[in-house]
Amino acid sequence: MRFFGILLVAMFFALIGEHFIAPLAPYGVRVLLMPMIMFYGALALPLPGMLALAFCGGLMWDALSTNMEIVWSAEQMKVADINVEVALGWSIVVFALLSGFMSGFRPLFQRGRWEVHCLLSGVCTAIIVLAEYLMLTFRREPVLLFFDHEVWWRISGAGLAAALLAPGIYFLFNYVAFFVGYDPQPARGPVRTR
Repeated sequence: MRFFGILLVAMFFALIGEHFIAPLAPYGVRVLLMPMIMFYGALALPLPGMLALAFCGGLMWDALSTNMEIVWSAEQMKVADINVEVALGWSIVVFALLSGFMSGFRPLFQRGRWEVHCLLSGVCTAIIVLAEYLMLTFRREPVLLFFDHEVWWRISGAGLAAALLAPGIYFLFNYVAFFVGYDPQPARGPVRTR
């Protein structure tokens, strides 16, 4: 339970920290830290913990990125229209599906194999950015599905950055788990106690 709380707090601060990391040149690639921590939690925690972490992560993501435009009617003195570009709750579903996919590889992670999971966190992060782009595209009028090299770089670049940063994040949180007495990889054999 302590380790779940640590992961949740780390996700919160990573989500805030993402906005202080400048987009990478030349195409404006964002470095997304919070999904990597959530994907680590999907591997390290059992199914209920993974689902709770995905729910909290999706809720935090949506609370920060939900864009709502309220049109006020001065004649009628009331709200005339509300336009929501990014719906609250969509990323909870996306994060739960992707975390469930990562959780399917948990037995491999528990045996001490982490290489596949670092690559998968890059792929899943790119899927998050793609899903966000598709949602914005289909919510705006007129719908123009436009994929050029800049859009593909923003999608794949976020995944590439996540795949490159994931080994360090996984290593860091394995150490944190060790210090709080949680063993995320029990099938790899006996672990030294502190």
